[in-house]
Amino acid sequence: MAEPPHVPRTESLMKRSKLIWRLLLISNFALGAYLFAWAKKRDSMEINGKKKQSLEKSEATAEVPPKPITDYLDSYYDEESLFGPDTMPMKVQDPILEEQQREIFQLMLEERRKMKPKDPMEKKQIDEQKVILKQFIRAESMPKF
Repeated sequence: MAEPPHVPRTESLMKRSKLIWRLLLISNFALGAYLFAWAKKRDSMEINGKKKQSLEKSEATAEVPPKPITDYLDSYYDEESLFGPDTMPMKVQDPILEEQQREIFQLMLEERRKMKPKDPMEKKQIDEQKVILKQFIRAESMPKF
């Protein structure tokens, strides 16, 4: 009689793959728990260190009465406390003259003319932009920028 062909046992393979997945999940959870615990421990050490420093300073200095509530509100709504001091004053630029605007629009129109569209939608969009630029160039008055 002929022997049946060798069939690998899928049952043990499935058990092994389940075991591997379980081990991976458990190790990931353990690693995550360790990282969270380490971060919490580090944060508590920083807070405790600051508390110890503030306690040492408070023992050395005289007791100061607390600020009135209005001072806290003023500092809360104060722009400097929110955004920091202004290091550079804001420069107000002179408005662009109409002739310069027309030159800029003319340059933009030339750039649009040089563009080569890839598809009909892009060609339509470029044509619309060119029409708008031509309207600005031909207009009697320009909008202020």
